[in-house]
Amino acid sequence: MSVERLGRLAREHDLRVAVVESLTSGGLAHTVGAGDDAARWFAGGIVAYMTDVKVHLLGVTAGTDPCSAACAAQLAAGGRELFGADICVSTTGIGGPDAENGHRPGTVYLGWAVEGAHGDELLTVDGSPEHVLSVAIEAAIRLLIERAEDFAIRPTIKD
Repeated sequence: MSVERLGRLAREHDLRVAVVESLTSGGLAHTVGAGDDAARWFAGGIVAYMTDVKVHLLGVTAGTDPCSAACAAQLAAGGRELFGADICVSTTGIGGPDAENGHRPGTVYLGWAVEGAHGDELLTVDGSPEHVLSVAIEAAIRLLIERAEDFAIRPTIKD
């Protein structure tokens, strides 16, 4: 799975792509932004670590556990709206090396949002914080590709 495939799908289907990151601290945006002709299809990304930023800027419901499926889905939905994107994927979780708030290191939630739908995915990753972030970025790219492929199989409506 590569960002080249994501870029090709985005260009072919005129998609606008965005990302929201907590766990990956800009690494996902850096990877996506390196794709071919990204200026045509990558709307941008935002890094939101602090919970109040997630609430005020991205519409996460106050009191939502920042390491949860609900938070990941809400981050993606808020990012999609903020960037006017067709697809947005988010990352949140605990990179490690220590547990936080009852969550073990390597607990990663990815969120996704497209018009009319959103969801989440849980990853449990063993290894160093660097490894956890690398796996999270790779999985987020895969998720972006999967959502872009969904656009490729949608029936087109003719006038």
